[in-house]
Amino acid sequence: QVQLAESGGGLVQAGGSLRLSCAASGRTFSTYGMGWFRQVSGKDREFVSAISSTAKTTFYGDSVKGRFTISRDNAKNAVYLQMNSLKPEDTAVYYCAASIGTWSTASKYHTWGQGTQVTVSS
Repeated sequence: QVQLAESGGGLVQAGGSLRLSCAASGRTFSTYGMGWFRQVSGKDREFVSAISSTAKTTFYGDSVKGRFTISRDNAKNAVYLQMNSLKPEDTAVYYCAASIGTWSTASKYHTWGQGTQVTVSS
């Protein structure tokens, strides 16, 4: 079983950048597809991006395409989310998650981190 811990959130002005990291424990990290989701209080969890176990496949939610980039380093048991051109509507708690396969649906992910807050000021 893998355990996940996000870091890198914070407060940034609109137009700025942040890089989120998700550190994973366990020797099976390289077999999992990984995803990033975000959630605003009172709303459903929103898909942000996902990457396959080998990093050959990536995909993004429509609202972040062209601005965010997902990557992973299996040697370091880590997945990253580079967020550029941030907008106030990107403000949310960001979660990383692990799955068998690569999905945009939250229910497909079996393990979640605790989340990291990203706040974008206008």
